[in-house]
Amino acid sequence: MTALTTPYYLIDETRLERNLKLIQQVRETSGAKSVLALKCFSTWGVFELMRQYLDGTTSSSLYEARLGHEKFGKEVHAYSVGYSEKEVKAVSQFASKVIFNSISQLQRYRELVGDIKLGLRVNPGISYSHFDLADPARTYSRLGVADPDAVMKVAPLLSGVMFHFNCENDDVDNISAAIDRLSEQYGPLLQQLEWVSLGGGLYFTKEGYPLERFCAKLKDFAERFDIQVYLEPGEAAITQCAELVTTVLDVVHNGIDIAIVDASTEAHMLDHLIYRTTPRIASPEPGPHRVMIAGRTCLAGDIFGEYALQEQLDVGSEVRIADAAGYTMVKKNWFNGLPMPSIVVRRLDGTVEVVRQFRYKDFKRSLS
Repeated sequence: MTALTTPYYLIDETRLERNLKLIQQVRETSGAKSVLALKCFSTWGVFELMRQYLDGTTSSSLYEARLGHEKFGKEVHAYSVGYSEKEVKAVSQFASKVIFNSISQLQRYRELVGDIKLGLRVNPGISYSHFDLADPARTYSRLGVADPDAVMKVAPLLSGVMFHFNCENDDVDNISAAIDRLSEQYGPLLQQLEWVSLGGGLYFTKEGYPLERFCAKLKDFAERFDIQVYLEPGEAAITQCAELVTTVLDVVHNGIDIAIVDASTEAHMLDHLIYRTTPRIASPEPGPHRVMIAGRTCLAGDIFGEYALQEQLDVGSEVRIADAAGYTMVKKNWFNGLPMPSIVVRRLDGTVEVVRQFRYKDFKRSLS
């Protein structure tokens, strides 16, 4: 392997392709198309591989939509929680579908998009999420239109709707019941439309997931309403395909050995800090040596977690943090002016390529 300087995100295309082939299987078996959720993963250095298996991208902003258009191609689903007039005009230059979050925005801007297919986000009042922070059906949610009657009134303006109501849902019984509820509650609406998106947050690439049952449900749903179904995989597309590779800079002791690595939760794996979750360590393997692994920012809670590892960590030890693709590179930041991890890809043929490095000039330019 090429000599590399930590920290860096290492994306493994072989692992990535395993997920992509499962997504392709879903498409071939159920007819459901999949568009990559760029809010989760936008590292375009691997888009050449991903576009072979996916139908396009879905975005949450003008810049994401433009990136999808320029670097991925194929379909561009352009959604935003709140568009400005300028953004609607810009995104209409290349989007396949423009999806509004509210009826007021739909009515205000629909004439600006020309012949582009219009969509609306609908909040069905149900959800699956382990975290209130990520629950789109939480009390007072601003995400989507919650009134079915109001949606029906604007149905003639729409070609499709988006239901995004899941987060890390690996329960096929739950999603099957949810689809049944959507069919019952929104059946008359769906009969008038060309397409429907069930959104992301469906963990159907998980090891052991009953893919045949999932596909059968999607196919039945599509055929019942003669409608094109879309999925928006983010985590499902890139789960377990990347690691954050770090080096131990120091080991201190305060009731427990604390290994300080040259990366950070706050700056490089922010979701673990936000949701108070503990990432898995890919290397070293589990064992008898108890240690806390911490980041090197000044934030007291910049902690990856407590672990029991096979090796005792010393200065210079390598630590690989697992599952580092989703909501990491899209959320990395310059807190404390820490060096930002490079982005490295192990290609399908085994070659290792550094696709992006960050320097002091990038830090400086981000501030003024």
